[in-house]
Amino acid sequence: MKIYFAGSIRGGRGEAPVYEEIITSLGSFGEVLTEHVGDPLLSEKGDDGPDDRHIHDRDIAWLSECDLVVAEVTAPSLGVGYELGIAVSLNKPVLCLYRPVSEWPISAMIAGSPGIKTATYSSMDDAKRIIREFISETYGYIP
Repeated sequence: MKIYFAGSIRGGRGEAPVYEEIITSLGSFGEVLTEHVGDPLLSEKGDDGPDDRHIHDRDIAWLSECDLVVAEVTAPSLGVGYELGIAVSLNKPVLCLYRPVSEWPISAMIAGSPGIKTATYSSMDDAKRIIREFISETYGYIP
């Protein structure tokens, strides 16, 4: 199983430790194509490619080849919103995790989308349980 994880990069890296833990958990289900999103050394400059066009095209290719998308959307991000729109248009199963501790409420475009399952969580154990249930519901089994 190929998993695309989305989380804020240029919108702020404050959630990077959370991303890293979620990505590690996702790795038990399959290959996480976007492990770099959880890298604590990745800066807000998003310097994970030679230029913006390369990053865009690479990420679109990964979205096309992935089996499902998991996003952590506590920190608002234009890029993550764009990725989610692409994923929905490609009919990919999408799960968005959100901690309601943020000063920003989750976007209505995410929470109201019939192509996106949203779930709030308060601990990493909650997030891991939600991910496991999402994969089980989506595929009828846990890989």
